[in-house]
Amino acid sequence: MPDLFASSFDAFLFDMDGTILNSIAVAERVWGAWAWKFGLNPEVFLPTIHGRRASETISSLGLPDIDPEAEAAAITQAEIDEIKGVIAITGAQRFLSSLPSHRWAVVTSAPAALAKRRIEAAGLPTPATIVTSEDVRRGKPAPDCFILAAERLSVDPARCLVFEDAEVGITAATAAGCQVVVIAETHKLRMAGDHRQFENYEHIKPKIVTGGLGLIQI
Repeated sequence: MPDLFASSFDAFLFDMDGTILNSIAVAERVWGAWAWKFGLNPEVFLPTIHGRRASETISSLGLPDIDPEAEAAAITQAEIDEIKGVIAITGAQRFLSSLPSHRWAVVTSAPAALAKRRIEAAGLPTPATIVTSEDVRRGKPAPDCFILAAERLSVDPARCLVFEDAEVGITAATAAGCQVVVIAETHKLRMAGDHRQFENYEHIKPKIVTGGLGLIQI
């Protein structure tokens, strides 16, 4: 694996939930209530929702007589309405604010309205470039979202560093040809795999280099 602190990149791409902000409290309230309604055990079900589009999570359950798109829309609206407990990952505000606007993007499985609502609620800078669930036909773990983000920033995916926290996002970023680091603040256990992991952004900062970005450990 290349030494991240000796490498340069054309752009940084950030997942949202669990990577730049923590929305677990909201997700557990909204999705937990939904799970109980359909007889699902929240303790078993909730770990499966991270990083995926809501409609795909619901479709994968194979529940009879429900419309996954309608259920997903209702859940999304509930999450837009309920923002209590949405907070920034430690150091994320400083880190993102240090980046040139044309050198970073948020790439999320959330719809645009929910993404903008949570970013604002967490007090984070609004990205000039954002890729949401509505922008791609296939969500994570397909690589489409990261490829599109690189295209919108006019860079090669292979020259992008992706910040992720979920297995499906890591798979998507790797398939797009990006390098990946894991942000682990919301994890109870260290994730498997050989990707470099940071607890949060407290001890790293971006470095502006000729024509791109690097990382500094502080």
